[in-house]
Amino acid sequence: MDSCAAVEKEVEKVINKFSAINDHSQRIIGDVISLIEKLRSSIAEGNPDSKVTAGQVDVLNEALSKTKDKLHRLTTEHRDLHGTVSKVGKAIDRNFVADFTATSRTDVFQTERNVMLLNKIMAQHFYRQGMDDVADALIKESGLPAEDIVPEPYAELHRIWEAIHTGNLAPALDWAARYSAELDARNSTLEFKLHRLAFMQILNGGVQAQTDAIAYARSNFAKFVRRFEKDIQILMGTLIYLQIGIHNSPYKYLTAPEMWIETADVFLKDACQLLGINKDSPLSVIVNAGCTALPALLNLKQVMMSRQVTGIWNGRDELPIEIELEPDNRFHSIFACPILRQQSSEDNPPMKLLCGHVISRDALNKLSNGPILKCPYCPMEQCPSDAKLIYF
Repeated sequence: MDSCAAVEKEVEKVINKFSAINDHSQRIIGDVISLIEKLRSSIAEGNPDSKVTAGQVDVLNEALSKTKDKLHRLTTEHRDLHGTVSKVGKAIDRNFVADFTATSRTDVFQTERNVMLLNKIMAQHFYRQGMDDVADALIKESGLPAEDIVPEPYAELHRIWEAIHTGNLAPALDWAARYSAELDARNSTLEFKLHRLAFMQILNGGVQAQTDAIAYARSNFAKFVRRFEKDIQILMGTLIYLQIGIHNSPYKYLTAPEMWIETADVFLKDACQLLGINKDSPLSVIVNAGCTALPALLNLKQVMMSRQVTGIWNGRDELPIEIELEPDNRFHSIFACPILRQQSSEDNPPMKLLCGHVISRDALNKLSNGPILKCPYCPMEQCPSDAKLIYF
């Protein structure tokens, strides 16, 4: 954050200086125009056939001198602005790292399997963004089996999500009606929120739309009375303010753009849960997690280089430090051995003893005394080979 603040400070200086130069330039240009108008008027007053008088020559010289001086000042200010702009670039170079190769592993995508996985999540991301042509081209050029990716769920959800943002509720209402039973089973609020937006959309037509709004409410709100009685009462209260306009009433928040954005997000979340797909693209999750981890990794790499121990990171399948991610980015349970205080991995998985206690395989090997293992938490003795590998 300190780095961002430092760059932002330089950007603010540029903006302020640009605004000042812009105002000053407008005044200078106005003065030059006035001088030229004055000169033209002076010349127009004389006889076209007569020679230029000494007074007119003085006016002309004065105008040229002032114009040259003002243009020189404009040029100087513009040159100074370039210097201020260049300081922004220097601030970025000073506060941010441009080379991230020190925190990456080039061998990750040297296997065909990993390359195909990368292409797959990229294609899925493009489908989620509605960029079907790009995804199709990627699949074709990378040789990715088309049957590995089914674009239809992503494409349909993206079309509906975009339609909500543009004020078109018909696709979303059709989808919600199709999955109404499943949404009710999940106690979803999506269908009601869509009908609420549709009701408010009708009310935007003014007093003449009152009959249509009441008819819509009678047709669609009956099934929601048990769960959303209070909300429906609020919607009915909006009818009182049709004369003065909903935007002038206490219910103006119902017409705010945030209501549409919220409903679009609810649709995407509930639809993804219902169809068993992730709400966020795997590619976006990876990028966000990487951005979160990057500052810590850069600091760690700098420390490792200063102590000349850079080799301990190479070739490992896990990071040398723990990175705290947001709760949304935690997708599975993690076991940490209570004996060695280490997180489990493929090479060091959790092992369940006969007594029910769980320790890591490394701890199991260290605690074993030949064919006998004494549990570190209870007095039960057992054979190390009786321990069972467990999965989280």
